[in-house]
Amino acid sequence: MRVYWPTTLAALARLADTAELAAAPVTVHAVTPTLRDYYADADPRDLEEELEYVAMTDAAGESVRMLAAEAAGGAARRVVLALDVPDAAVEVGRAGWAAPERSQVRLTVPLTLDDLASVHVDDGDAEADVRAAVAALPAADAGDEDAQFTVEACEGHDLLWYDAGELPILLSVGP
Repeated sequence: MRVYWPTTLAALARLADTAELAAAPVTVHAVTPTLRDYYADADPRDLEEELEYVAMTDAAGESVRMLAAEAAGGAARRVVLALDVPDAAVEVGRAGWAAPERSQVRLTVPLTLDDLASVHVDDGDAEADVRAAVAALPAADAGDEDAQFTVEACEGHDLLWYDAGELPILLSVGP
């Protein structure tokens, strides 16, 4: 099953010399039954790709929260790793309809670099919007609609796609 793990460039750099990205259990995002129900009216020809995009977008939103927790002056870029894990390792709980819960699943196995399929990272052009989103998170969480709009503005930037083999290059170049 393809899963999407939110992270940051700084967190990835700290893991550069290890094969294990996260110990089990780990919360990731994937196409869940709740997500399928939410998009039940979507065009079936594009459904799988659309559902995977939504799961990745939910993970990217969590990456913004991780950037806020880092409180560092580094690159303000959302990062999502796409990984392929055994179906049996995925536990799907009862999810809510809203992001990010709608796509959250729990893995019973560690995430490893061997599982990595691709890396998705914001372009430098997104940094101003990501920084604004990080700053607006407290107000957005308190219900401020303008702040929520600022946080959601990140979704206007598509994440760039990198092959799994390009991760070392991406980390060596830095932000």
